Amino acid sequence: MIGAEAGRTTAENYRRFAEREARGKSPLYEELAAGIADDDEVLALIDTLPPGKRQPNLVLAAARFLYGTPTGYPGLRATLIERWAQVRSVALARSTQTNEVGRCAALLPVLAELRRPLALIEIGASAGLCLLLDRYHYDYGTGARLGPADSRVRLDCELRGPGTPPAHLPAIVWRVGLDLDPVDVTDPDAVRWLETLVWPGQTTRLRRLRSALELATVDPPPVVRGDLRTDLPRLVAGAPADATMVVFHSAVLAYLPAADRARFAEQVAGPDVTWIGYEAPGVVAVADPPPAPPPDTGSAFLITHDGRQVAWADPHGAWLRRT
Repeated sequence: MIGAEAGRTTAENYRRFAEREARGKSPLYEELAAGIADDDEVLALIDTLPPGKRQPNLVLAAARFLYGTPTGYPGLRATLIERWAQVRSVALARSTQTNEVGRCAALLPVLAELRRPLALIEIGASAGLCLLLDRYHYDYGTGARLGPADSRVRLDCELRGPGTPPAHLPAIVWRVGLDLDPVDVTDPDAVRWLETLVWPGQTTRLRRLRSALELATVDPPPVVRGDLRTDLPRLVAGAPADATMVVFHSAVLAYLPAADRARFAEQVAGPDVTWIGYEAPGVVAVADPPPAPPPDTGSAFLITHDGRQVAWADPHGAWLRRT
Protein backbone atom coordinates (compact mmCIF):
# COMPACT_ATOMS: atom_id res chain seq x y z
CA MET A 1 0.00 0.00 0.00
CA ILE A 2 1.40 3.35 -1.01
CA GLY A 3 0.79 5.12 2.27
CA ALA A 4 1.88 2.27 4.52
CA GLU A 5 4.98 1.36 2.50
CA ALA A 6 6.42 4.80 1.89
CA GLY A 7 10.05 5.08 2.98
CA ARG A 8 10.66 1.31 3.20
CA THR A 9 12.37 -1.00 0.74
CA THR A 10 10.52 -3.87 -0.88
CA ALA A 11 12.45 -6.30 1.31
CA GLU A 12 11.42 -4.39 4.43
CA ASN A 13 7.79 -4.35 3.34
CA TYR A 14 7.72 -8.11 2.77
CA ARG A 15 9.47 -8.80 6.07
CA ARG A 16 7.04 -6.50 7.87
CA PHE A 17 4.11 -8.26 6.19
CA ALA A 18 5.46 -11.65 7.28
CA GLU A 19 6.11 -10.64 10.88
CA ARG A 20 3.28 -8.23 11.63
CA GLU A 21 0.39 -9.20 9.37
CA ALA A 22 0.65 -12.84 8.32
CA ARG A 23 2.14 -14.25 11.53
CA GLY A 24 -0.50 -16.09 13.50
CA LYS A 25 -3.02 -15.72 10.67
CA SER A 26 -1.51 -17.47 7.65
CA PRO A 27 1.65 -19.51 8.28
CA LEU A 28 2.12 -20.09 4.55
CA TYR A 29 1.96 -16.38 3.73
CA GLU A 30 4.40 -15.71 6.57
CA GLU A 31 6.81 -18.21 5.01
CA LEU A 32 6.34 -16.90 1.48
CA ALA A 33 6.75 -13.23 2.38
CA ALA A 34 9.78 -13.94 4.57
CA GLY A 35 11.34 -15.92 1.75
CA ILE A 36 10.88 -13.07 -0.70
CA ALA A 37 12.33 -10.59 1.80
CA ASP A 38 15.64 -12.52 1.78
CA ASP A 39 15.75 -13.25 -1.96
CA ASP A 40 17.53 -10.57 -3.98
CA GLU A 41 16.67 -12.14 -7.34
CA VAL A 42 12.94 -12.20 -6.64
CA LEU A 43 13.03 -8.74 -5.07
CA ALA A 44 14.61 -7.39 -8.26
CA LEU A 45 11.69 -8.79 -10.27
CA ILE A 46 9.10 -7.28 -7.94
CA ASP A 47 10.86 -3.93 -8.13
CA THR A 48 10.09 -3.79 -11.86
CA LEU A 49 6.46 -3.19 -10.85
CA PRO A 50 5.23 0.34 -10.08
CA PRO A 51 5.52 1.05 -6.33
CA GLY A 52 1.78 0.67 -5.72
CA LYS A 53 1.82 -2.80 -7.29
CA ARG A 54 4.65 -4.33 -5.23
CA GLN A 55 2.56 -5.12 -2.16
CA PRO A 56 2.66 -8.71 -0.85
CA ASN A 57 -1.11 -9.26 -1.04
CA LEU A 58 -1.16 -8.43 -4.75
CA VAL A 59 1.96 -10.28 -5.90
CA LEU A 60 1.18 -13.42 -3.93
CA ALA A 61 -2.44 -13.43 -5.10
CA ALA A 62 -1.38 -12.94 -8.74
CA ALA A 63 0.88 -15.99 -8.56
CA ARG A 64 -1.80 -18.10 -6.85
CA PHE A 65 -4.50 -16.93 -9.28
CA LEU A 66 -2.48 -18.24 -12.23
CA TYR A 67 -0.70 -21.29 -10.83
CA GLY A 68 -2.41 -22.30 -7.59
CA THR A 69 -1.23 -22.12 -4.00
CA PRO A 70 2.34 -23.35 -3.50
CA THR A 71 3.23 -25.70 -0.67
CA GLY A 72 6.20 -23.58 0.37
CA TYR A 73 8.66 -20.91 -0.70
CA PRO A 74 10.70 -23.06 -3.13
CA GLY A 75 7.57 -23.62 -5.25
CA LEU A 76 6.64 -19.93 -5.22
CA ARG A 77 10.21 -18.94 -6.07
CA ALA A 78 10.24 -21.23 -9.09
CA THR A 79 6.97 -19.75 -10.30
CA LEU A 80 8.14 -16.16 -9.91
CA ILE A 81 11.50 -16.80 -11.56
CA GLU A 82 10.21 -18.89 -14.46
CA ARG A 83 6.87 -17.21 -15.09
CA TRP A 84 7.37 -13.65 -13.95
CA ALA A 85 6.01 -12.11 -17.14
CA GLN A 86 2.63 -13.75 -16.59
CA VAL A 87 2.52 -12.94 -12.86
CA ARG A 88 3.55 -9.36 -13.56
CA SER A 89 0.77 -9.00 -16.14
CA VAL A 90 -1.89 -10.05 -13.61
CA ALA A 91 -0.45 -7.78 -10.91
CA LEU A 92 -0.57 -4.83 -13.30
CA ALA A 93 -4.13 -5.58 -14.42
CA ARG A 94 -5.66 -6.36 -11.02
CA SER A 95 -5.82 -4.77 -7.60
CA THR A 96 -6.24 -5.93 -4.02
CA GLN A 97 -10.01 -5.66 -3.79
CA THR A 98 -10.34 -7.78 -0.69
CA ASN A 99 -14.01 -7.53 0.25
CA GLU A 100 -13.67 -8.42 3.93
CA VAL A 101 -17.20 -8.69 5.33
CA GLY A 102 -15.77 -9.48 8.77
CA ARG A 103 -15.05 -5.77 9.14
CA CYS A 104 -18.80 -5.15 9.32
CA ALA A 105 -18.76 -6.54 12.87
CA ALA A 106 -16.30 -3.84 13.97
CA LEU A 107 -18.06 -1.07 12.05
CA LEU A 108 -21.56 -1.96 13.26
CA PRO A 109 -21.22 -0.65 16.86
CA VAL A 110 -20.12 2.75 15.51
CA LEU A 111 -22.86 2.91 12.86
CA ALA A 112 -25.54 1.82 15.34
CA GLU A 113 -24.84 4.90 17.46
CA LEU A 114 -25.68 7.32 14.65
CA ARG A 115 -29.02 9.02 14.21
CA ARG A 116 -31.25 6.79 12.13
CA PRO A 117 -32.06 6.19 9.32
CA LEU A 118 -28.77 5.94 7.43
CA ALA A 119 -27.74 6.53 3.83
CA LEU A 120 -24.47 4.71 3.13
CA ILE A 121 -21.70 5.34 0.62
CA GLU A 122 -18.83 2.88 0.77
CA ILE A 123 -15.57 4.07 -0.77
CA GLY A 124 -13.50 1.35 -2.42
CA ALA A 125 -16.50 -0.95 -2.23
CA SER A 126 -15.21 -3.74 -4.50
CA ALA A 127 -18.29 -5.99 -4.79
CA GLY A 128 -20.16 -3.92 -2.19
CA LEU A 129 -20.48 -6.74 0.33
CA CYS A 130 -19.94 -4.44 3.32
CA LEU A 131 -22.93 -2.39 2.17
CA LEU A 132 -25.12 -5.36 3.11
CA LEU A 133 -24.18 -5.27 6.79
CA ASP A 134 -27.81 -5.25 7.94
CA ARG A 135 -28.32 -8.65 6.30
CA TYR A 136 -25.67 -10.45 8.37
CA HIS A 137 -25.90 -12.12 11.78
CA TYR A 138 -23.51 -10.94 14.50
CA ASP A 139 -22.25 -12.61 17.66
CA TYR A 140 -20.37 -10.38 20.11
CA GLY A 141 -20.11 -13.06 22.79
CA THR A 142 -21.89 -13.49 26.13
CA GLY A 143 -25.20 -13.93 24.34
CA ALA A 144 -25.00 -10.61 22.48
CA ARG A 145 -26.41 -11.46 19.05
CA LEU A 146 -28.30 -9.44 16.49
CA GLY A 147 -29.20 -9.50 12.83
CA PRO A 148 -31.29 -11.99 10.86
CA ALA A 149 -31.11 -15.34 12.63
CA ASP A 150 -31.35 -17.19 9.33
CA SER A 151 -28.55 -15.26 7.60
CA ARG A 152 -25.91 -17.46 6.02
CA VAL A 153 -23.26 -14.86 6.90
CA ARG A 154 -22.29 -15.33 10.55
CA LEU A 155 -19.80 -12.84 11.99
CA ASP A 156 -18.07 -13.24 15.35
CA CYS A 157 -16.40 -10.27 17.02
CA GLU A 158 -14.76 -10.21 20.44
CA LEU A 159 -15.42 -7.00 22.39
CA ARG A 160 -12.36 -6.04 24.43
CA GLY A 161 -12.22 -3.39 27.12
CA PRO A 162 -15.01 -0.85 27.73
CA GLY A 163 -18.22 -0.61 25.75
CA THR A 164 -21.26 -2.73 25.12
CA PRO A 165 -22.56 -4.54 22.04
CA PRO A 166 -24.92 -2.62 19.76
CA ALA A 167 -28.56 -2.99 20.74
CA HIS A 168 -29.94 -2.86 17.21
CA LEU A 169 -29.04 -2.88 13.55
CA PRO A 170 -28.98 0.53 11.87
CA ALA A 171 -31.93 1.31 9.62
CA ILE A 172 -30.41 1.68 6.14
CA VAL A 173 -32.70 3.38 3.63
CA TRP A 174 -30.20 3.98 0.81
CA ARG A 175 -26.82 2.53 -0.11
CA VAL A 176 -24.27 2.73 -2.91
CA GLY A 177 -20.62 1.89 -3.40
CA LEU A 178 -17.87 3.71 -5.32
CA ASP A 179 -14.92 1.81 -6.79
CA LEU A 180 -12.36 2.27 -9.56
CA ASP A 181 -13.15 -1.22 -10.84
CA PRO A 182 -16.37 -2.65 -9.34
CA VAL A 183 -16.55 -6.41 -8.97
CA ASP A 184 -19.48 -8.10 -10.68
CA VAL A 185 -20.72 -10.77 -8.25
CA THR A 186 -22.16 -12.72 -11.20
CA ASP A 187 -18.78 -12.94 -13.01
CA PRO A 188 -17.00 -16.23 -12.11
CA ASP A 189 -13.56 -14.83 -12.99
CA ALA A 190 -14.05 -11.76 -10.79
CA VAL A 191 -15.34 -13.91 -7.94
CA ARG A 192 -12.34 -16.25 -8.22
CA TRP A 193 -10.02 -13.25 -7.88
CA LEU A 194 -11.81 -12.16 -4.70
CA GLU A 195 -11.46 -15.68 -3.32
CA THR A 196 -7.77 -15.78 -4.22
CA LEU A 197 -7.20 -12.63 -2.18
CA VAL A 198 -8.16 -14.56 0.96
CA TRP A 199 -4.94 -15.78 2.57
CA PRO A 200 -4.15 -19.51 2.53
CA GLY A 201 -5.42 -21.37 5.58
CA GLN A 202 -8.10 -18.79 6.43
CA THR A 203 -11.05 -21.09 5.86
CA THR A 204 -13.45 -19.00 7.97
CA ARG A 205 -12.76 -15.88 5.91
CA LEU A 206 -13.23 -17.81 2.68
CA ARG A 207 -16.47 -19.38 3.88
CA ARG A 208 -18.02 -16.08 4.92
CA LEU A 209 -16.90 -14.43 1.66
CA ARG A 210 -18.63 -17.14 -0.33
CA SER A 211 -21.77 -16.85 1.80
CA ALA A 212 -21.85 -13.07 1.34
CA LEU A 213 -21.36 -13.46 -2.41
CA GLU A 214 -24.29 -15.89 -2.57
CA LEU A 215 -26.45 -13.38 -0.72
CA ALA A 216 -25.30 -10.51 -2.94
CA THR A 217 -26.02 -12.47 -6.10
CA VAL A 218 -29.73 -12.52 -5.21
CA ASP A 219 -29.85 -8.74 -4.70
CA PRO A 220 -26.56 -7.13 -5.78
CA PRO A 221 -25.67 -3.89 -3.99
CA PRO A 222 -25.22 -0.94 -6.37
CA VAL A 223 -21.56 -0.10 -6.92
CA VAL A 224 -20.70 2.79 -9.24
CA ARG A 225 -17.47 2.96 -11.23
CA GLY A 226 -15.58 6.10 -10.26
CA ASP A 227 -12.76 7.76 -8.36
CA LEU A 228 -13.21 8.92 -4.77
CA ARG A 229 -11.14 12.01 -5.58
CA THR A 230 -13.63 13.30 -8.16
CA ASP A 231 -16.89 11.37 -8.04
CA LEU A 232 -17.94 11.36 -4.39
CA PRO A 233 -19.84 14.70 -4.43
CA ARG A 234 -22.36 13.53 -7.03
CA LEU A 235 -23.13 10.41 -4.98
CA VAL A 236 -23.61 12.46 -1.83
CA ALA A 237 -25.95 14.75 -3.76
CA GLY A 238 -28.11 11.77 -4.72
CA ALA A 239 -28.73 10.56 -1.18
CA PRO A 240 -32.13 11.12 0.49
CA ALA A 241 -32.20 14.40 2.39
CA ASP A 242 -33.95 12.98 5.45
CA ALA A 243 -31.27 10.35 6.22
CA THR A 244 -27.91 10.57 7.99
CA MET A 245 -25.34 10.60 5.19
CA VAL A 246 -22.48 8.21 6.08
CA VAL A 247 -19.33 7.84 3.98
CA PHE A 248 -17.21 4.91 5.13
CA HIS A 249 -14.21 2.92 3.95
CA SER A 250 -11.86 0.18 5.15
CA ALA A 251 -8.25 -0.37 4.08
CA VAL A 252 -8.68 2.01 1.14
CA LEU A 253 -7.05 5.38 1.79
CA ALA A 254 -3.60 3.86 2.27
CA TYR A 255 -3.50 3.34 -1.49
CA LEU A 256 -3.60 7.12 -2.04
CA PRO A 257 -0.73 9.59 -1.72
CA ALA A 258 -0.89 11.72 1.41
CA ALA A 259 -1.99 14.82 -0.51
CA ASP A 260 -5.00 12.98 -1.96
CA ARG A 261 -5.92 11.64 1.47
CA ALA A 262 -5.89 15.17 2.81
CA ARG A 263 -8.13 16.40 -0.02
CA PHE A 264 -10.54 13.52 0.61
CA ALA A 265 -10.71 14.48 4.30
CA GLU A 266 -11.67 18.00 3.25
CA GLN A 267 -14.46 16.61 1.03
CA VAL A 268 -16.09 14.72 3.88
CA ALA A 269 -15.63 17.40 6.51
CA GLY A 270 -18.68 19.34 7.62
CA PRO A 271 -22.11 18.78 9.12
CA ASP A 272 -23.74 17.16 6.08
CA VAL A 273 -21.59 14.01 6.03
CA THR A 274 -20.62 11.55 8.76
CA TRP A 275 -17.24 10.03 7.96
CA ILE A 276 -16.24 6.61 9.30
CA GLY A 277 -12.73 5.30 8.56
CA TYR A 278 -11.24 1.86 9.23
CA GLU A 279 -7.58 2.10 8.32
CA ALA A 280 -4.06 1.35 9.50
CA PRO A 281 -2.74 3.86 12.07
CA GLY A 282 -1.49 7.07 10.46
CA VAL A 283 -3.55 6.77 7.29
CA VAL A 284 -6.36 9.01 8.58
CA ALA A 285 -5.05 12.20 10.16
CA VAL A 286 -6.61 12.64 13.60
CA ALA A 287 -6.84 15.74 15.75
CA ASP A 288 -5.08 14.06 18.65
CA PRO A 289 -2.53 11.28 18.27
CA PRO A 290 -4.24 7.97 19.00
CA PRO A 291 -3.12 6.12 22.12
CA ALA A 292 -0.80 3.23 21.53
CA PRO A 293 -2.71 0.04 20.75
CA PRO A 294 -3.05 -2.27 23.77
CA PRO A 295 -0.41 -5.00 23.91
CA ASP A 296 -2.93 -7.74 23.10
CA THR A 297 -3.88 -6.31 19.72
CA GLY A 298 -0.97 -7.29 17.46
CA SER A 299 -1.47 -5.67 14.06
CA ALA A 300 -4.41 -3.31 14.58
CA PHE A 301 -6.46 -0.85 12.54
CA LEU A 302 -7.91 2.38 13.87
CA ILE A 303 -11.59 3.23 13.48
CA THR A 304 -12.27 6.94 13.24
CA HIS A 305 -15.47 8.99 13.35
CA ASP A 306 -15.17 12.37 11.63
CA GLY A 307 -11.42 12.29 12.15
CA ARG A 308 -11.60 11.31 15.84
CA GLN A 309 -10.28 7.94 16.96
CA VAL A 310 -13.05 5.82 18.51
CA ALA A 311 -11.72 2.25 18.49
CA TRP A 312 -8.94 -0.17 17.71
CA ALA A 313 -9.95 -3.21 15.68
CA ASP A 314 -8.55 -6.34 14.13
CA PRO A 315 -7.86 -5.68 10.42
CA HIS A 316 -10.42 -8.37 9.54
CA GLY A 317 -12.96 -7.57 12.27
CA ALA A 318 -12.21 -10.41 14.73
CA TRP A 319 -12.14 -8.05 17.73
CA LEU A 320 -12.93 -4.46 18.70
CA ARG A 321 -11.64 -2.27 21.52
CA ARG A 322 -13.23 1.14 22.04
CA THR A 323 -10.88 4.01 22.97
